[in-house]
Amino acid sequence: MGLNNFNLKNKNFLALLVNVIISGFSVITMSLLFRSFSKTDAGTWFFFLSIQGLVEAIRTGFLNTATIKFYAGAEKERGKSVLGSVWVIAIGITLLVVVISAILYLLIPLINNYQVTIVAKWLGITFISSLPFTVPIWILMAEENYIKILWLRLVNNFSMLIIIAVLIFLNKMTLNNMLILNIATNLLTGLFCIFFKTFHIKTIANSSRKILLELYNFGKFTVSTSTSIMFFRISTTFIITFFLGPIALAVYNLPGRLMTIIEIPLGSSLGTGMSSMATALNKNDEKQFLYIFKKYAGLLTFAIIPIVLGVIIFADLAVYIIGGQKYVGSEAANILRIMIFFSLLFPIDRFNGVALDMLHLPKVNFQKVLLMLGVHIVGSFIGILFFKSLYGIAFFGPFTVISGVLFGYYALKKRINYTIKEIIIIGWQETKDIFFKVYVELKKQF
Repeated sequence: MGLNNFNLKNKNFLALLVNVIISGFSVITMSLLFRSFSKTDAGTWFFFLSIQGLVEAIRTGFLNTATIKFYAGAEKERGKSVLGSVWVIAIGITLLVVVISAILYLLIPLINNYQVTIVAKWLGITFISSLPFTVPIWILMAEENYIKILWLRLVNNFSMLIIIAVLIFLNKMTLNNMLILNIATNLLTGLFCIFFKTFHIKTIANSSRKILLELYNFGKFTVSTSTSIMFFRISTTFIITFFLGPIALAVYNLPGRLMTIIEIPLGSSLGTGMSSMATALNKNDEKQFLYIFKKYAGLLTFAIIPIVLGVIIFADLAVYIIGGQKYVGSEAANILRIMIFFSLLFPIDRFNGVALDMLHLPKVNFQKVLLMLGVHIVGSFIGILFFKSLYGIAFFGPFTVISGVLFGYYALKKRINYTIKEIIIIGWQETKDIFFKVYVELKKQF
C-alpha cells in the first residue's frame, strides 16, 4: 500500500481508519468505566462482557467468515440466497441463546454468585439487541463498504461514550445503568442500519436449503475456532474470578484492554487481507494468494515493532492514564509488558488461521486454536498454583501463541510452499518500500 494508492477510497486505509477511531472511543470509554466503577463493579462488568463475547462469538464465528466467503463477488440471485440464509441461521442462533438465558433466569434463586446472576438477568435481551446491526456489518464487510461500517460503529460507540459521560456528571454511573445503556446503543445502531438500507432482512424469502447446508458445513468449524478463541478469555475470567476474585480480574483486564493498540492495525489488515486472499483463490491464482499471505503477515510484524517498544517503555504511564491512581503499583503494568512483547507473534499466527480458512481448511484451523486453548488453560492453572498471583497467568501466556505459530506453520507447509523466513523477508521489503515512498513524497513537499 504505497502513497500513490493512499486515498480516502483505499480499502486498507478505510479499514484502518475504522479500527483506529473505534479503538480510540473504546479506550476512552474503558478509562471512564475504570475510573467511575469500583474494582468489584469493574470486574463484574468485564465478567459479563466475557460471557456476552462468548455467545457473540458463536453467532459471529458461524457466519462472519462464511458471509464474506460465499457472498463477496457472488451473482445477484445467489447473493440474495446467501444473505437470506445468513439471516435465518443468525435468528435461529439468537433464539437458542435466548431460551438458554431464560432457563438460567428461572434458576436465579438457586445461584449464589453475583456475577453469574448478572449474566442470567441481562444476557438474553442484550444478545437480541445486538442482532439488528451485527448481520448488516458482516454484509458490509463482504462488500468492503468500510465507510458505512465506520458510521455504524460511530453511532454505537459515540452514543455510548456521550451517555456514560452524562451519567458520570449526574453521579448516576452504576453497573445497572451500564447494562441498560449497552442495550439501548445496540438498538439505536440497528435503527441506523435500516436508515442506511443495509438490513436486507427481506432476503429471508430467498434462503434455500442448499445454501443453508453450505453455510452450516463451513460454519461448523469456523464457529468452533471463534468460540475456542473466546474461551481463552472466558477461561482466564473464570480462573481469576473464582481463585483471586473480581478485583484481580479488574486489574488483569486493564492491560488486556490496552492490548487493543495492537488490534488496531491487526484487525483492519485481517479484514482486507481475508477478502484479497479469497478473491485470489476464487480466481485460482494461488501464487497471488501466497504473496498476499506473506506480505500481510510480514508487513504487520514490522509495523507493530514501534508500538511494542513504546508500550514497554511507557506501560506505567498507560496504566495510570486509563485506570487511574488505584491501579498504579498493581501488576497491571508488568503484565502489559509481557503481553505486548509476545504480540510480535500475533500477525503470523492470525494470518496462518486466515490462510487455513480461505483454503477451506477451517477444521485444521480449529485444531490449531484447540491446541492453543489447551496450552492456555493448563498454563493458567499451573501459574495460579505456583505463583498464586496474576503473574502466574502472564508468565505462561507466551507458550499459548508459540504453540499456535508452530502448529499453523507445519499445517500450512503441507498445503503451500512457504517459510517464516520468507514472511520476514517480504515484510521487510514491503516496509522499506513504504518508507521510501513516504520519503519521496515528503521530499517533494519540502
